[in-house]
Order: sequence, then structure tokens, then C-alpha cells
Amino acid sequence: MFAAYAARIDRDQPLNGLELGERPEPEARPGWTTVTVRAASLNHHDLWSLRGVGLGEDKLPMILGCDAAGIDQDGREVVLHSVIGQSGHGVGPDEPRSLLTERYQGTFAERVTVPAWNVLPKPKELSFEEAACLPTAWLTAYRMLFTNAGVRPGDSVLVQGAGGGVATAAIVLGKAAGLRVYATSRDEAKRQRAVELGAAEAFEPGARLPHRVDAVIETVGAATWSHSVKSLRPGGSLVISGATSGDRPSHAELTRIFFLELKVVGSTMGSKDELEDLLSFCAATGVRPVIDGVLPLDRARDGFERMAAGDLFGKIVLTV
Repeated sequence: MFAAYAARIDRDQPLNGLELGERPEPEARPGWTTVTVRAASLNHHDLWSLRGVGLGEDKLPMILGCDAAGIDQDGREVVLHSVIGQSGHGVGPDEPRSLLTERYQGTFAERVTVPAWNVLPKPKELSFEEAACLPTAWLTAYRMLFTNAGVRPGDSVLVQGAGGGVATAAIVLGKAAGLRVYATSRDEAKRQRAVELGAAEAFEPGARLPHRVDAVIETVGAATWSHSVKSLRPGGSLVISGATSGDRPSHAELTRIFFLELKVVGSTMGSKDELEDLLSFCAATGVRPVIDGVLPLDRARDGFERMAAGDLFGKIVLTV
């Protein structure tokens, strides 16, 4: 079957390790099901995998891709939950949780096999392309906002780095949930797009906000860390799920954190129940993932190049 896969690890030039071509069909496993992929979406996790983060040389070649929607063996339209081993289903209780492609072949292929527990019904209101955007970036944003930041309608949130998948999801979900959302981006066009999607205002990174916010959604890391901390009201929450600009800020702002009793909360992905809630939320409210572009699987390299360059707003989807 045709697939996009990591053939080599290259920490400096990750796309050098990306190959497109034929790979073996997935093997049947007890308690697992094979899904015929209709659509899959790219995540920065796929680039990190090509750099060897979470993916060892001994696992190569590895088909990339965490997210997908498609048709299961019983003909049902389904969405995949990307965290393998979260419940022990299909792998046993002692295996640590992992994201698809860290231990098991991924979704950038004609077919993928996952534990049957990891399959959820796709709402009829969502297309395959839309549903394929939800399991990683949108689920991450959903958990950051509604589980770990604990914000309520009427609260205010700063989303750093508008344009990325998680940040875009946080803007749309926050607006739909009745939050006042502020966003930042270095790019004027992305700031304008953030406002069109529901942000009350969008600013250049580091700009002073109209007021301090209840929570910050942080995926950029070192470049925006100080601004994130300084933008919070006393007792506010900084929720971080990534560090694309580096994980070692020059100023940790520890004095401000303890003096204002700020909360710093790490957040990774989300649970199957949260994905089910997210799917229902989108179906009921009309909220839809922001899709930057749709490409056929054989043009996966184009999608990777755009993501690596940051030349996108929202998700890139590959169709099979």
C-alpha cells in the first residue's frame, strides 16, 4: 500500500528522512481493527518524529501520521483516538502510553491498524477531512481550555502564536464557548485571520493587552514565555503543550509566578472521552476545524514543507 514514512532520522534537515512509496499492509492483531483511511492531517509531531524525537532508529521505517478518519472493518465511518495504551486495551496494562507512530505504524497510508478501543464513530455532520483534524491539535486545545485552564464563559484567554493547529483550534473553540480571546502572531495576515475566526483582538508578540487574562494557551515556548506570564491576572493559569521556539526561556519569571500565585500546567493530548465530547461539540454547534489546505497523499512532501516553513493557518489534510 502507498504511504508517507520516515526512512531515516535527520535532526537538522528532517525532511531528508521522508519517503513516499509502497509499504507492507498492516498486520492483524487480536483486539485491533484495520481502518481504511479517507483523510489524515499533519501535526508538528510528524516533523519531530523525523528528527528522532519519540521515534528511535530501531523503529524505522515508520509510517507517519497520528490523525485519521475513515471506514472500519464493519463499514462504519470512524475517527481514531491517537493515544495508544491509554487504557491498556489492545496492548496490555503494563505498556506505557504513546502516540501513534512512536511504537506503531501511522495513518499516512491507505490503511492503518489500531486497537478497536481507539475507534470512535464519526458524526455525520463532519466530513472525513474535518474529522481528521480533531484527534491531536484540536483535542489538545480542547483539553487545554476546558480541562486544564478551567475557564468558563465570560473569562478571557490569550492564545500565543495564531496560525498553528493548536492555537487556531483554541481561538475557534474559545469563541464558541463564550470566552474573550486575544491572540498574537508576528504575521499581520495571521492576526487578521485570527480576528475573523473570533479573536476579540490580535497583537504582535509581546504587545500589552487591554487587560490581564484568566488563562494563556502557550505552544510557542521560549520566545513568548515572559509575555505569557506577564499577561496573567493574579491566580491565572498558563497552560503549555509545546515549545516550538525552544524550551529554555531566558527569563523564567519565577518571582512573578510565585508572588501572583500563578498556575503553570502542562498539557498533553487528551482522553478518548474528551475526544468524544469534542466531536459532539463540533456536531452540535457547527464549529469546524480550520483547514489551510487539502492535498492527496502523494503530495505529502508539499504539506510537510509548508508546515516546516510555518506557511499555513490551520491544518493541512492529506486525502487517500
